Amino acid sequence: MKALVALILLVQLPIHKAVPAAPPAPLGCDDPESVAAAEAAVNYINGHSHHGYKFALNRIEDIRVVPQGPNNDIIFLELDLLETKCPILSPTPLANCTVRSFAEHAVEGDCDVKLQKVDGTLSVLASKCHSHADSSEDILKVCPDCPLLASLNNTEVLGMVSAALNDYNSKTTDSYLRLLEIGRAKIQYHPVHTVVAEFAVGATNCSAEEAKANVGACQLLPKDQSNFGFCTAVMVKRPSQDLQVDCQLYGHQVPAPPIPLLSQDTSAGLVPSAVGFTNHNLGLSHNNPVASESSSSEILRSMLSAKSVTKRAVAQHDKVPRPVGFVPLPPPCPGKIRHFDI
Repeated sequence: MKALVALILLVQLPIHKAVPAAPPAPLGCDDPESVAAAEAAVNYINGHSHHGYKFALNRIEDIRVVPQGPNNDIIFLELDLLETKCPILSPTPLANCTVRSFAEHAVEGDCDVKLQKVDGTLSVLASKCHSHADSSEDILKVCPDCPLLASLNNTEVLGMVSAALNDYNSKTTDSYLRLLEIGRAKIQYHPVHTVVAEFAVGATNCSAEEAKANVGACQLLPKDQSNFGFCTAVMVKRPSQDLQVDCQLYGHQVPAPPIPLLSQDTSAGLVPSAVGFTNHNLGLSHNNPVASESSSSEILRSMLSAKSVTKRAVAQHDKVPRPVGFVPLPPPCPGKIRHFDI
């Protein structure tokens, strides 16, 4: 009888089901973890870009974290970047690079990046970027007299760069410099007709004096001796002609950034492959060769999926009745603008 009573009491005891742990709150775009991931992504992008200028973080547009296991997450980022004044070849740390002002005809980069975080260590699996210069209309509204970016295959720009590099090589006693690429150019017609250009150069195995005899024999220095640099030139064409050129060589760097070696030459080193190359277009798509998951197309699909899920969640959240006086918290994304909006 006692055994029967005990069995009845046991059956009547409440059963406590295990409550699954609540998922972690989603990261906000300005959370320290998000910023750390974005900084790792920007360093990766600059490290794998071989043309134009370094880009700096302007805004984290979105972040999505997909847990893969204990201390193992996949992170998807949408980033807005802005072009700096540091050429990609410059050894200057990104933290010391100045972001180009809006009036200088700013260039924005849009990047989707996939990272993995294992035991607190971040690694980039893949990235896909493109960029665009701000619209001419927006610039002229703020600064009607500011010159706009010129096409890099503009004949006036090409002629000016050729003249500038010839002028520099004719006056130096150091290595003969060869043009690598034109980075930026502007033409202003009023009140003074002026052409401004920025271009990357590389030292050759000839002195400037030796190049006068046989410029075709002058080749860029090998990697173990490479010496890249950057030049700015200003030519006033009217009312009177004047040319000023300033070149800075960075010295040999280890490892030297990969630069496509240009095979043809004119008197200044201008080549057809450099003509028309749009360096202010951050056209970058890169996969980490050591990563097992590294598809750029997968990044885009995953980011689009994340966007649609987020939009549905926001739409459902907006339908929830709110008490009088309710003040909603600011959305976790997009994050703050660090410089200016384009």
